[in-house]
Amino acid sequence: MRQPHRRMKKRRATADRVINRIAFTSRKPMNMLSAFRVSQADISETYHSRYIPLVFGWQDVAQRYRRSKVGAFWLTINMGVMIGALGAIFGTLFQLDIINFLPFVASGLIFWTFISTMIAEGCIAFSASEGIILQVRLPLFVHIVRVWWRNCIILAHNLVIYPILLIVLWTAPSFNLLWAIPGFILLSANLLWMALLLATLCARFRDMPQVIANVLQISFYATPIMWTPQSLSDGIVQQILLMNPFFHLLSLVRLPLLGEAPAPEQWLIGTLICAVGWSVTLVFFGRYRWRVPYWL
Repeated sequence: MRQPHRRMKKRRATADRVINRIAFTSRKPMNMLSAFRVSQADISETYHSRYIPLVFGWQDVAQRYRRSKVGAFWLTINMGVMIGALGAIFGTLFQLDIINFLPFVASGLIFWTFISTMIAEGCIAFSASEGIILQVRLPLFVHIVRVWWRNCIILAHNLVIYPILLIVLWTAPSFNLLWAIPGFILLSANLLWMALLLATLCARFRDMPQVIANVLQISFYATPIMWTPQSLSDGIVQQILLMNPFFHLLSLVRLPLLGEAPAPEQWLIGTLICAVGWSVTLVFFGRYRWRVPYWL
């Protein structure tokens, strides 16, 4: 009985040393390498305390639908109604084959909801957890993982719609569906650095969430969710579409659901966005991490 208690006590002591080292080093003028180490220590401690954001994220969803007869499946019902209505309306307007267009709209709306909600809630991840940050010593990346896990649970409820839709339309999935697994991993890696960067910025500038909300709204119409890329004419419009990062990130998880493998350039662009984004975010977060509680 003593051995687990000793290991837990040793782990807590290690966590205290990491947090104290972060607090000590972050108050000094630091170079990029020092800032990177501060961020690395915070993320490493989050991994060792990974059960905390998982419990918090699950509890967030459970509290939202407490005492409800259907529970979290209201998310599935709402998304299903939206997919059916928008698919029928836009399919009729654009005179498209509903058998091909409805899965396109469904996969786009499901994953765009995941992307946009993750970014929007990531902006307020620190400010929404103000009480915990000011009273409990936890790595700040815990609150980002909490937002990600909460939205993963919601995504899992919404994904129930897609196999039902395939059954209704008598469409069989292909083996390219397996590409959705690495695509989702790469998408999540990109969303995590976006949420961490925006959470730090929005803790300092409280008007930033409104700006991000407007950017997401414009991106929704600029990204092929309700319209197909084939409907665009060749030329400068296609080039503008290829400059949209959300188009490539969405394609990594949408195309496998539609029975297609993402193009190599989409994997390359997604990986480059991830590498550059994490490099900038780790330096920025490490340099300003200690100021977040003061900004709150």
